[in-house]
Amino acid sequence: MAGLYYEDFEPGRVFDHAITRTVTEYDNMMFSCLTMNPQPLHIDRHFAAKTEFGQPLVNSLFTLGLMIGITVADTTLGTTIANLGMSDIRFPKPVFQGDSLRVQTLVVSKRDSRSRPEAGLVEFEHKAFNQDDVEVAVCRRQAFMRRRPKGDRDVA
Repeated sequence: MAGLYYEDFEPGRVFDHAITRTVTEYDNMMFSCLTMNPQPLHIDRHFAAKTEFGQPLVNSLFTLGLMIGITVADTTLGTTIANLGMSDIRFPKPVFQGDSLRVQTLVVSKRDSRSRPEAGLVEFEHKAFNQDDVEVAVCRRQAFMRRRPKGDRDVA
């Protein structure tokens, strides 16, 4: 499915994304190694077993990337010019290997671009939940979105 254009987003619209994903030990280990993060809470099961969590935590930046990635097919696939920033990032509960995540997106706001008439800015709030419906991640994302091509604007 192609992404939506700027005109397709309305503040208050909610997307319950159908794609879910189980996080594996491999995901956590590979992401931590690729990003050169040697934190033993992520990569050392015996170390993590002695912590309050009793097991390795999934790298929070992997969780953030997965949360946003799950949203792409329904919202911005091929219609984003750029991500302008992410803010208010929180991880209220930990993610563990074996957790399955689902994501919900709220369109918070939108505004026309002042410098580029063929684009606009959309602010999203993404929330990730584990298999028990516990909220595990939240962020706001500002996306620079394409408008519909001029010939297609009357169609929508």
